[in-house]
Amino acid sequence: MTRGKRIYVLDTNVLMHDPTALFRFEEHDVFIPMTVLEELDAAKKGVSETSRNARQVSRFLNELMLAGNGHPIEKGIELRMPQSLQLGRRAKAGRLYFQTTALEAADKSARRTLPDNLILAAIVALREARPKEAVVLVSKDINLRIKAKIYGITAEDYENDRALDDFSLLYTGFAELPANFWERHGELRSWSERSRTFYELKRRKDEDWHPHQNLFLPGDDEMNLRVLRLDGHKAVLHIVDDYRVGASHSVWGIQARNREQNFALNALMDPEVDFVTLLGTAGTGKTLLALAAGLAQVMDQQRYREIIMTRATVSVGEDIGFLPGTEEEKMTPWMGALTDNLEVLTHPQEGGTWGRAATNDLLASRIKIRSLNFMRGRTFLNRYVIIDEAQNLTPKQMKTLITRAGPGSKMVCLGNVEQIDTPYLTETTSGLTYAVDRFKDWQHSAHITLRRGERSRLADYASEVL
Repeated sequence: MTRGKRIYVLDTNVLMHDPTALFRFEEHDVFIPMTVLEELDAAKKGVSETSRNARQVSRFLNELMLAGNGHPIEKGIELRMPQSLQLGRRAKAGRLYFQTTALEAADKSARRTLPDNLILAAIVALREARPKEAVVLVSKDINLRIKAKIYGITAEDYENDRALDDFSLLYTGFAELPANFWERHGELRSWSERSRTFYELKRRKDEDWHPHQNLFLPGDDEMNLRVLRLDGHKAVLHIVDDYRVGASHSVWGIQARNREQNFALNALMDPEVDFVTLLGTAGTGKTLLALAAGLAQVMDQQRYREIIMTRATVSVGEDIGFLPGTEEEKMTPWMGALTDNLEVLTHPQEGGTWGRAATNDLLASRIKIRSLNFMRGRTFLNRYVIIDEAQNLTPKQMKTLITRAGPGSKMVCLGNVEQIDTPYLTETTSGLTYAVDRFKDWQHSAHITLRRGERSRLADYASEVL
């Protein structure tokens, strides 16, 4: 890590990813090459998230220049944070510098037409003009960072939006209890209410639990518990419902095949949980469990009016395309997972309830497919909303979707962070990871990481060896 005051050169993708990046470098200075301004200008047209961000950066720059009117631009503009932003108080703000002169690249043979090479040329010249200060390139483009290091330029990723430093530290939603758990909590209060058993106990220092976290005791005396409430050092636990194979009850004909799936069904069926996130690799049953719980609560319990199904397509925020038909028909090619799981849920079985033998037409009338493109400004009332492929959402897009929830609605986010298709998103900066980390302490949210694939023995073996 470079010590002392630094000059951070921002790449275009950083500003288009987070317009507030201008104000995220505390007392250090920020430098914007002319190439970056040109790329922002070229990207400002359109309705995508990146186009909106490009326009927002231009507004911030305009405000800063108006505030610094009368001062020579070569000496920099103070990075005064706009009142609309609440990014925390800073003791001292740095200054914003622009490329004000035409700069020559150190490598005369470099192709000047490439924006990356023009940015590197500007950094090399800046470093020569200000040799006493450390110059650092900040970019989300791995290849540009590699090029910069070849030129001897310090290059870093933009990490301000990282939810956590290491993805392996992400909250899983469950924890194994020690074998002597009951001995450690000799003084506890237990009672039964509505066919459920509850326990109230005093937490120890090493028991850093979260609301609706699942706890299990393995072995012969297996017990699966869930944290119902946390009140200071006190915790109220209750035994979860058993939806596993062989149990007396199921959810729309679906039974859990492992412990994590059982935990997930409990969270999905709980009316007190408004926000559920399910992480898992391919074949762990995320979509099937969410859809089964949704049908049970829409068709049987009538807790919600209908199911809203959407997913983050690779081209999220862009035009859907020139596919024929309505919004729902345009989204159909992206919804193969929905149709595949509906075949499982509507397949008639002997002794099943009427719901499992319901026709696809009946279910289709209660399941609406919607595009993310038109979510801005909407409010969902008494809806069960499933957001599939949520790992491809940025934190800002995730906020836009979750804030659509109105009274009586439940939001379910599904995703596999090993299959991120959106450029510049990683496991630690995905909107799904961000939501899991930020919601883990909220009383009305639950998260489960599904680890075991249940699709087929072929799929499980392929995921391990290929």
